[in-house]
Amino acid sequence: MAKNKQRTALVTGAARGIGRGIAEKLLAARWNVVLADVLVKEGKKAAAELNRDFGMKGGRAIFVKCDVSDEAQVAAVVKKTVKEFGRLDALVNNAGIANAKNTPLEKLPLTEWNRKIAVNLTGPLLCAKHAVPYLRRAPGGGAIVNISSTRAIQAEPNGEAYNASKAGLLGLTRSLAISLGPKVRVNAICPGWVDPRPEKVLLAMSKREKHAQHPVGRVGRPADIAELTLFLIESFRSGFITGQTFVCDGGMTVKMIYEE
Repeated sequence: MAKNKQRTALVTGAARGIGRGIAEKLLAARWNVVLADVLVKEGKKAAAELNRDFGMKGGRAIFVKCDVSDEAQVAAVVKKTVKEFGRLDALVNNAGIANAKNTPLEKLPLTEWNRKIAVNLTGPLLCAKHAVPYLRRAPGGGAIVNISSTRAIQAEPNGEAYNASKAGLLGLTRSLAISLGPKVRVNAICPGWVDPRPEKVLLAMSKREKHAQHPVGRVGRPADIAELTLFLIESFRSGFITGQTFVCDGGMTVKMIYEE
């Protein structure tokens, strides 16, 4: 890789939501960021807006179209990253598919199951496979952060495909941590309810139904996950941490809930 002092991260599923929030945080911390997503229009817009708002701080963002379930596309986005920035220090596997309305098991098409497994679980494997030769050469060591979900450790009705894929991602995280150490550290984050809408919209939400049920008193924001991601990829902060799962959900997974 060419000599370049600017740290570089590849973030999948970065056109919007948590992925975009992570990209924003990294740019503000003077990282270069490649936004990879299947949403071309939104991805290009996100990169342009992030460069406008944070580009003066030293980092730069580019968008590359990529379906993480397609190995050829994954290989291409990794090569594009290294060609553009000369190095790859961190991979954030955020791309994922979730249904707002889960399909009952009896009606679950195999195609839906296969697609969610392909994107949510096989995708991170493929990204790690092609990124690791460059991550191993990152100054101070490379890092991978897999964005899972609290649905990996909790369950809701008819969520078999999504829940299984996100639980599998935690197993993959532990395996990769052992296989890739000591040059590359691998950790996972399980976000809870994260709402990407503007702050003024969140403040207008019903406290009883939305915010107040969380022990911290509010729903999550992309910035909450982004802060933890930045911590985990910076070796001078988290260099003794690998193979771990961090739940970031406002305390919901430790709350005992019974209907009265």
